[in-house]
Amino acid sequence: MLKKLALVSAVSMFAMGSALAQSPNMPSTSSEMKSGDAQFIAAQKPDQKLASKFKGTDVLGSDNQKVGDVSDILFDKDGTKIEAYIVSVGGFLGIGSKDVALAPSAFQIVPGDPNSSTNSSPKLKISMNKDQLKNAPNFEPYKEPNRATTGGTTSAPKTGGGMSK
Repeated sequence: MLKKLALVSAVSMFAMGSALAQSPNMPSTSSEMKSGDAQFIAAQKPDQKLASKFKGTDVLGSDNQKVGDVSDILFDKDGTKIEAYIVSVGGFLGIGSKDVALAPSAFQIVPGDPNSSTNSSPKLKISMNKDQLKNAPNFEPYKEPNRATTGGTTSAPKTGGGMSK
């Protein structure tokens, strides 16, 4: 639930950042409205992509075989730019898999087959195979440092029963 809320917040910030990056004077299309400092976008344009469409998307390798799927999306600190797609590689049902982060430029969007009920969603393709991804460095999400401080100083653990000479 928390991951979903964070993803929705990140996507909202991304959409808001994109909206603010456009000219603040006049809306460029009839689907945009301005109210005070906020600019609203009423509809997605054909050349725009939703981050929610990429999460869970199959990633195909250079041999057109599935090598993983998008497990998360990494944004910059302002939430205005996608830095990487996190691809979950290997394992079975998420067990034994590893995460690898790749820049968006490493991916090519491959349209799904509109005539197929099982293969209709778009895929992402990369120029690597599954073995190359398995050998790539793991992506480690940032973890807040543990703050075990008292009065501004870190206390060392007490040792008891030391031996005397």
